[in-house]
Amino acid sequence: MKRLALVTALLLLSAPTANATTVHRPTEYVVSTTPGDTLEGIAVTRDGTMYVTSVGTGAVYRGNTRSPKLTRFLPPGSDGRTSATGIHVDRWGRVLIAGASTSKLFLYDARGRLLDVRQAADGSFLNDFTIAGDAVYVTDSAHNQLWRAPLTGDGLGKLEPWITRDRIQPTPYFLNGIVTDGRVLLVGEQGQDVTYRVDLRTKQVTVLDVPNGILSGDGYLLEGHRLYAVYNAGGGKYVTRLAILNDDLTSATLIADSSPGAAGATPTTIARDRGRLLWVNSQLDIAPGTPPYTVSVVPGLR
Repeated sequence: MKRLALVTALLLLSAPTANATTVHRPTEYVVSTTPGDTLEGIAVTRDGTMYVTSVGTGAVYRGNTRSPKLTRFLPPGSDGRTSATGIHVDRWGRVLIAGASTSKLFLYDARGRLLDVRQAADGSFLNDFTIAGDAVYVTDSAHNQLWRAPLTGDGLGKLEPWITRDRIQPTPYFLNGIVTDGRVLLVGEQGQDVTYRVDLRTKQVTVLDVPNGILSGDGYLLEGHRLYAVYNAGGGKYVTRLAILNDDLTSATLIADSSPGAAGATPTTIARDRGRLLWVNSQLDIAPGTPPYTVSVVPGLR
């Protein structure tokens, strides 16, 4: 108990703090008022630009965390993107989007012009992804494997299987959230409520040791040794969990849970906006849900 108390105190001291640039920002954002535009993924850049995807239609929205409303960045169905989940902005300012059941990974410039599209196997569900070095690693929630594609200033390379389901134990049933520190991947498995640790050099897969509870994630955010996971327990019991990781990312100690999301909100993914956290209220539990579709501040955790 003494060690846990000490870790908690250190985390509180090192936690991002709010300032004048975040205190007066909206606590809720209206992304879309279009029926069926069920949301899923989120990305927030350093300057406060926010992107949010629609798994329901494939639309992508963009705004700024200083303004309460987003506008459409990419229309639904464009470029064959009829569904969209994970989204990130790379170091060149380009926007990558996982196409969910379209089995495609898309790359756009900041103006919304399609630069590259890469196809996975038919029947794949490309859910979330992370960027490590010169490659992007993608979770496939249908085949429960990891895909990899080279990513350079020239564009996006061929998307190929990287670790197949048979090489992961315990056997995964729904791979979802994924993050990296550049050495390893942490991958959420929601069927068995575990987080896999994948060594990027050796491809060795192990289970993250969490001695004081359960840690899996629909959406993850990794900041140094701090791991935030949007934990979907079902039945409206959705929280973001904060854990502290050891140096080699082999074990984690749960520190705190946020307050639960609103009934029916079904938070899915998470992003940092300076001294606070934002999550997507997807309404997936009651899909297609009811407009407006929103993003809001994670309650009780920062």
